[in-house]
Amino acid sequence: MSESPRPNPTDDKPEWMQHKERGSFLLLRLMSHISMIFGRRLSRVVVYGIALYFLLAAPAARRASRSYLERALQRPATWTDMYRHILAFASTIHDRFYLLNNQTDLFDIQVFGAEPIADRQRKDLGMLLFGAHMGSFEVLLTHGRSNHFKSCMAMYPENAQQLNRALAAINPQAISGIIALGKIDSMLAIHHKLQTGSMVGVLSDRASGVDQYISLPFLGAPAHFPTGPFRMAAMLRHPVYFMTGLYCGGNRYQVHFEPLADFAELKPSQRDEAVHQALQKYVATLERHCKASPYNWFNFFEFWESAA
Repeated sequence: MSESPRPNPTDDKPEWMQHKERGSFLLLRLMSHISMIFGRRLSRVVVYGIALYFLLAAPAARRASRSYLERALQRPATWTDMYRHILAFASTIHDRFYLLNNQTDLFDIQVFGAEPIADRQRKDLGMLLFGAHMGSFEVLLTHGRSNHFKSCMAMYPENAQQLNRALAAINPQAISGIIALGKIDSMLAIHHKLQTGSMVGVLSDRASGVDQYISLPFLGAPAHFPTGPFRMAAMLRHPVYFMTGLYCGGNRYQVHFEPLADFAELKPSQRDEAVHQALQKYVATLERHCKASPYNWFNFFEFWESAA
């Protein structure tokens, strides 16, 4: 296990941030109108067609899907597997229109491991929730709102500007709780939210640029994972939980919370080792969920190749 800077030789941005956002604002607005007018069941027919289109028209994403699925499934991935993978992704985007419009009655949502989260919220104590590009963030936020949790997301909004505009047009509050990462005051904003008892969610399976990484085994091969989120957690001295909102087909979702680390009593001399241990546990937890719900991890680029 080693930690080292890993700059991109051609660009400070990693591969996933160099990919242009597919689709257009007008198309997303049209899809949102279709979804709201015809309802989830009828408009879902369009989602099947969109998934098929991207399976056929996006060869790079298709190759990345195959590469990942063969690791997660531990067998050769078929075209049906890749279609299911893309369909799951398209389904979670489609469901955003309803979840962020507070139409939670359309969904069957099961929740696991939320008791410690609820306990800290009752005590007005903040915490960090580290997720991945897995399943649906919106179903997690919906669960938080329905239980009157104070929550927000810290994320890089640049790669989803069109989708965020379409969602904001449906519900102006949809993106009001986002802290934009990569800005001078991002850390201060996160610290303020934690101090006022909020849960702050961060996607921690991708880096945003030149960062420090740890090489860890993931689905049978070494991959680089950024230490930045965990170094931030250690500096802010708050507990960290893994979170994911898995799409289970139809209208079913499962929300999972699992403890990763508690940095509250951490001494400065213990920081590096604590960060390494927490990241190892995060990767092991992510791998377990990838194997159990293989169609839910939505990294449509060459994750291992970019880590090499």
